[in-house]
Amino acid sequence: MPFKKILQELVESVPGANGAILADWEGEAVEQFSLFDEFEMKVIGAHKGIILSRLRELHKGLPMGEIEEVMITTEMCRNIIAAIGPDYTLVVTLDRAALPALALLEVRKAVDLLKKEIC
Repeated sequence: MPFKKILQELVESVPGANGAILADWEGEAVEQFSLFDEFEMKVIGAHKGIILSRLRELHKGLPMGEIEEVMITTEMCRNIIAAIGPDYTLVVTLDRAALPALALLEVRKAVDLLKKEIC
């Protein structure tokens, strides 16, 4: 299944989701689907990828296993940042009113599909 289709189905399956991006280890967009400006989605993907990288560094060596995902909630929105192996990141942008549990469930499904495509 092509990356774009996986990202589009993810966004369409979560009410309040408005974008998803697959980025590589350098923060470069591999593929994306968003309901707003593509450049803005690329910036969000790159910045959130940096956050995940830093968290992984800080977490390294702790006896809890690898970080799989992080949710950042702000006054206006939510972002889910998910690791796809050591080299890729999935970032999903959501309205603040989106249901976090549903979003996490759908992100996990998308991560599994993306891992199959990448590996």
